[in-house]
Formats: sequence, structure tokens, C-alpha cells
Amino acid sequence: MKHLHITLAVISIILFTYRFILMMLASKNLDKKWLKIAPHIIDTLLLVIGISLAVKLHINPVEQLWLGEKIIAIFAYIFTGYYTLKLARNKALKILGYLGAMGWVMLIVRLAMTREAMFLG
Repeated sequence: MKHLHITLAVISIILFTYRFILMMLASKNLDKKWLKIAPHIIDTLLLVIGISLAVKLHINPVEQLWLGEKIIAIFAYIFTGYYTLKLARNKALKILGYLGAMGWVMLIVRLAMTREAMFLG
């Protein structure tokens, strides 16, 4: 289950990056139906498997602050990604949003690997 979670996370990040590149190029490919549906399916599976892992391993985000911090970072990544793809009005803000989203990804990966809270601990 852990490897599936990691694989889905990598696919999610790749799809976000691909959509960002298409948006920056003003590509018509961004309108393809699969590209509008697939990220939602993958992200939902990623979330369900992440919750399942936490339940299976008896990890409580209130007790394990690294997991609580990871959940907060995931929400920040989702918001930053949404801002980048939907709300940002010009290229500079889109690039800034993308870099911010990748910063949240780096924090999420760090928390997953070290299991040490950075801000809440």
C-alpha cells in the first residue's frame, strides 16, 4: 500500500507539472477530457490510500505531529496548485504559484521521509 501511495503521489505531481507547462504554452491540449478528470481520480485515490495507511499503522496526526504537519502542507499544496492553475492572472504569478506548490511538495516529501515535524514540533 505504501508503494502505491508513493506512485500515486509521483503521478499527481507529474500531472500537475504537465498541466502547468501546457497552461504556460497556452496549449489546446489542456482542454482534453482525460486531463481534466485524471488528476481528480488520482488525487482522490492518493488521499484514500493515505488515510488507510494512517489507520492501518495507527498513526494519529494529533500525536504524531509530523503527520499533522504533512496534512496541513497537503492542504497548502492543493490551494497553491488551484491558485496556479485557476486564479493566477499573469505568467509571473503562475510561475510563483507553481514554485510555491513545489515548495510544499518538498516539505511533504521531507516529512514523509524523516517523520520529524519542522514547524509543529
